[in-house]
Amino acid sequence: MREWITTFFTDHTTIIVFLHIISAVIWVGGMIAIRIAVHPSLQSIDEPKIKLGKTLQIVDRLFHLVIPFITILILTAILMAVGLGLKHSPLYPIVHVKEGIWTVMTLNFIYMYIKRRRAQKLFNQGELAQAKAQVTKLPNLLLPINIVLGIVAIYLGVVLRGM
Repeated sequence: MREWITTFFTDHTTIIVFLHIISAVIWVGGMIAIRIAVHPSLQSIDEPKIKLGKTLQIVDRLFHLVIPFITILILTAILMAVGLGLKHSPLYPIVHVKEGIWTVMTLNFIYMYIKRRRAQKLFNQGELAQAKAQVTKLPNLLLPINIVLGIVAIYLGVVLRGM
């Protein structure tokens, strides 16, 4: 299997690296756009039901946009780690750090996804206060954590590619 992956990576290096980078950019960039541009703009909406409804809608669209890119990111990371033979590189510990970062980010994403779905169900039932409570930590804690981790992972990817 390792030999097949190495050959496949060698034959398709450019597209695999491109898919990996664009996936990271879309995931991390999407979170940055939501947190820095969209979230503050939503705060100008005075009607709580409209504000929460729009927030849930926007986050839902972002989450469904990034799910395929998270999957592509994980698959291309495996192809690159094996294909580049990084196991024998002095930078191999960085690969593990990146794996850890993307794993934490993915678990955090799954948690946020579940919280948003619960909030949507509560919102649909007219339970606005409980719906809001489900998503309160997303913009101020969980999303910023993933943004910082994503930026660090992207930087470490640059370090690995510069070897």
